[in-house]
Amino acid sequence: MTTLARIHVLKRQAALDEDSYRDLMQRETGKRSAKDLTAAERLAFIGVLNGLQRRIDRSPREGLQPYAAKLRALWISGYWLGVISERSDTAMQAFLKRQTGLDSDRFLRNPQDGEKAIEALKDWIRRKTGNAGLFRIEAGLPALYNDPRFQVVLHLWSELIARNAAPCSTLTGYLIDTFGHGDPERLTGSDWAAVHQGLGTISRGTVSRGVRGRRPR
Repeated sequence: MTTLARIHVLKRQAALDEDSYRDLMQRETGKRSAKDLTAAERLAFIGVLNGLQRRIDRSPREGLQPYAAKLRALWISGYWLGVISERSDTAMQAFLKRQTGLDSDRFLRNPQDGEKAIEALKDWIRRKTGNAGLFRIEAGLPALYNDPRFQVVLHLWSELIARNAAPCSTLTGYLIDTFGHGDPERLTGSDWAAVHQGLGTISRGTVSRGVRGRRPR
C-alpha cells in the first residue's frame, strides 16, 4: 500500500471529516493536501494518524463485558445498515432498557439478559433489512461467509449496486482501492470498521437523497 493510500485509510478509521482532516494536516505539516506532502512528511503524518487511532482504540469501551461489547458492535452495524437512526449510546441504552430493564450495558453480565438483548437486536436488523441470513452461521459455507462483518459488507454492497451507487465496479476493486489488496480475509478489526463506515455512509446518503434502484434478485 502506498503512503498516500495509507493516509486515507487512517483518515477513515479515525472518522475524520474533511475539514478536521485538513486542519490536522495543516497543523502538523503546514499543508492541506496529502498529494502535496513529501515522502518524509507523509510518513510523519501517518505517525500522527496512527497515534490518533491508538487514542480512539483506548476508549472507555475497553473492559466491557462480552455481551455489552457484542451489543455495541451490533448496534453500530444496525446503524450503517440503515436500520437504526440514532447511533448514540443513549439510544442503545434505551433499547437495552426496553429489552431487559437494565439501565446500562455496564450491568449486562447475566447471560440470559445478554442473549435476550442481542437476539432481539439481530431479529430487528434482519426484519428491517429483509435479510434473514444476517448474523447466522450456515453449515457448508466458507468461514468468511459466516463472518458477520463480511455479511454486513455483502448486504451493504448489494444495496448500493441496486441503487447504482456503488463506489467501484466490484467489491474486490473497492477493497484494493482502500487497502491495496482485495482479500477480505486479510482485513483487521479496524479495517472492517472502516469498510462498514465507508459503505454505510454512502448507503445512508443515498437513502436520505431518495435514491432508489431495482433490488437485485
